Amino acid sequence: MPEIGPGLALVLLAGVFQGSFMLPTKGMRGWAWENYWLLFAATAYLVCPWLLALVTIPRLFEVYSGATLSSLVSVGVYGAGWGVGAVTFGLGVDALGLALGFAVILGVAATTGTLVPLLVRPPARFSAAQAVLTAASLLLMLAGVAVCSWAGKWKEQEGAPRSYRRGVLICLASGLLSACGNLGFAFGAAISGRARDLGVSAEAAQNTLWTLLTLPLFLCNAGYALYLLQRNRTAARYRSPGSSRRVLLAIAMGVMWMAGIGLYGAGATKLGRLGPSLGWAILMSSMVLVANLLGLATGEWKASPRPARQKLACGVGLLIVAIAGLAWANGLQAA
Repeated sequence: MPEIGPGLALVLLAGVFQGSFMLPTKGMRGWAWENYWLLFAATAYLVCPWLLALVTIPRLFEVYSGATLSSLVSVGVYGAGWGVGAVTFGLGVDALGLALGFAVILGVAATTGTLVPLLVRPPARFSAAQAVLTAASLLLMLAGVAVCSWAGKWKEQEGAPRSYRRGVLICLASGLLSACGNLGFAFGAAISGRARDLGVSAEAAQNTLWTLLTLPLFLCNAGYALYLLQRNRTAARYRSPGSSRRVLLAIAMGVMWMAGIGLYGAGATKLGRLGPSLGWAILMSSMVLVANLLGLATGEWKASPRPARQKLACGVGLLIVAIAGLAWANGLQAA
């Protein structure tokens, strides 16, 4: 029987970490995007996943050696797509800010990452009521993304329409590609299943996937950051005053990101067969809510007209309703 309450709590807590991991960038003045993103990528996508797996999986390499080649390749391909999505994620949020960037990217990612597992591997006894409720919630989620994007149109009147439109396009592309992370999680079940066969708990078994999924993320993000460091000649900024504090902030970003991913894996497992689909949607939406609150708290919308803030509130409200609907649909599955 799925543990709905604990599962939802873990997924929502994951959303808090994932929705706030970009907050330390507010303290990166003096560094270019590539300066902190390289350190973040090394921490989040390389060091933390392997540390988590080595600590929680006693026979980690035995799990990988017994996995089929097709499952390893499948996870690697999804990881590569997620890697490109992560690069555009950082660029999109840098262009549009925490509130608007997260809303556009994660709304698209939530819809894609929820629908594909449901369509390809529908859970047993998925009732008509669940299907209607899930579809309605996803439509509300897309409506919330559209309204949030509409709210951000005030930035065009601030003299940077091309920058705003380019940022929106980057965020849309990132949302589509970022869904690959959940697809890799959903379709890598054979690998985590082998870990369970070797005596690893269901929650910890998911940690075998993150090492494989995040390695392509590290290669894509670190490669692009190194290219920018060379092209823009910004590597010297690592020696600028205050760099030690910025290094710690970048590392904190990586730890927060990985904490969210680990909690999501455990929470989605507790949600049962619908965890990879509806758990992902709940994670994405809660991230949008947290990022919007932080964006407002840090003054990103201080200069915006009142109608823009009202539209943003309406969009966030739609996302809240979507979360409730998806949680209800998951509860019907458990019943």
